[in-house]
Formats: sequence, structure tokens, C-alpha cells
Amino acid sequence: MTAQEALVLLTEGNQRYQTGQYAHPNTDTARRDSQTGGQAPFAIVLSCADSRVAPELLFDRGIGDLFIIRVAGNVIDDHAIGSIEYAVAHLGTKLIVVMGHESCGAVGASLGDADPGGHIGSIVKKIKPAVNMAKQMEGDLLTNSIKVNAQIVGEELKETKPILSDAVKNAGVEVVSAYYKLSSGEVEFLS
Repeated sequence: MTAQEALVLLTEGNQRYQTGQYAHPNTDTARRDSQTGGQAPFAIVLSCADSRVAPELLFDRGIGDLFIIRVAGNVIDDHAIGSIEYAVAHLGTKLIVVMGHESCGAVGASLGDADPGGHIGSIVKKIKPAVNMAKQMEGDLLTNSIKVNAQIVGEELKETKPILSDAVKNAGVEVVSAYYKLSSGEVEFLS
């Protein structure tokens, strides 16, 4: 499946989610049984760990469809990158979605200068460049910061050597950023 075909499936699934017209594809016992020998997810989704942001539900997808990495603020580190590389290099997945979301607490914690304490500070530090860029933009600082953060992470993934940058240049892998609206259920794909 191409990245564009995968994006169409995600868009269609999100439209079903928004309207409550779920198809619940690939959720029966036959699908579960068919996946015991291996997986071939058609999309990778890096999203926030927020309990309100469940990619399988937001995109109305089932078992084996999505390869999901969740971490507060949808930031990346070597572990997240390695997971994404695995799906690209070994599972043949062509689409990577980096999805921020409305009212993200991790990004919200990054707007101020207070030390959040513990290891939360490492997340805030990763998000700060997005906040600094968003401060130059018109509109809501939190919303802009969330969107810019997703876009920055997407660009970082495109340039990650050796596996991802090569896959983007030579193997038809695409990275897109998105913003999930808690209030409507819409996933807005960012350009």
C-alpha cells in the first residue's frame, strides 16, 4: 500500500469516527487469528499518550492496521525512532503520521518557564523550540505550539539517518503531521 492510499484509509476512518458511523474493520476473531504469524500495518502513528487520543478509535481501524507509538507531547527519542524504523524497514509501512492534539498538557507545560520537575522536564525541553516558533505566529499560542511541534517532529523524522531519511528519499515513505481536535473528533492533516 502506498502512503497516499494509507492516508485515504485514515481519512475515511476519521470521518466515520466523527459521525459515529463506525465500521470497526479488522476487529473480529478471524482477524486476530490471522495476525498471529506476523503484522503488516499500513500506517505508523506517533501520538500523545493522552488517554483521550486513541489512534485505533480516531481512525476507526482494527488489529494489525496501525503501528502506534505514544509518548507525552508526541516527542521522539532513540526508542521512538527505533520503533518507527522497525516498522518502515521490517514491516514495509509507508506512511508515518505525527499527531498532536487539542489541549495537550505536555505542550501546555512547555509554554511557561516553571520547572515541571522529574523527567517531565525532558519532554518540555523537546517541545520548547516549537513554542518559541509559535510565539512569532498570530492566533492561539497553545494550538499553534501543538501544530508546530507535530511539524518539527515530522521534519526530524524525515531527516533521521540512516533508515528513515533513505526511506523517504528512495522507498516512497511519507511523513505527515496532524492535529486532532478533541471537541469534534476531526483529525486535521497539516501541510
